[in-house]
Amino acid sequence: MTRNIFTWLFRIIAAVIMLQTLYFKFTAQPESVQLFTALGMEPWGRIGTGVGELIASILILIPRTTLIGAIMGLGLMSGAIFFHLTKLGIYFGGDAVLFSYALICFVCCAGLVIIYRKNIPQLLKRRF
Repeated sequence: MTRNIFTWLFRIIAAVIMLQTLYFKFTAQPESVQLFTALGMEPWGRIGTGVGELIASILILIPRTTLIGAIMGLGLMSGAIFFHLTKLGIYFGGDAVLFSYALICFVCCAGLVIIYRKNIPQLLKRRF
């Protein structure tokens, strides 16, 4: 029972954080364009990470594909945290909201990978 509650809590938090950023990325809001320009990845990085986050969010919310989405989200958030710590700074745009969201999403995806760790060998045996 407790495992199910944490599983759904991690799923919803990770998916909502990644989905809410899509508006900013896909509509080219000035903050998002400024961020990816600072990284030298505008516009392909902004749109590409947006597509990746959309796919990861959908996979996380479907119980059968949660592990794949969580691994994908973990990779995306690792990149976001890396760039915040190396190029952008924690306080990008005057506050630490983006860094905090990336960190929270990373923790939720890591929690999902830990919860579903017994399914990793099955995932590796799959032929695509």
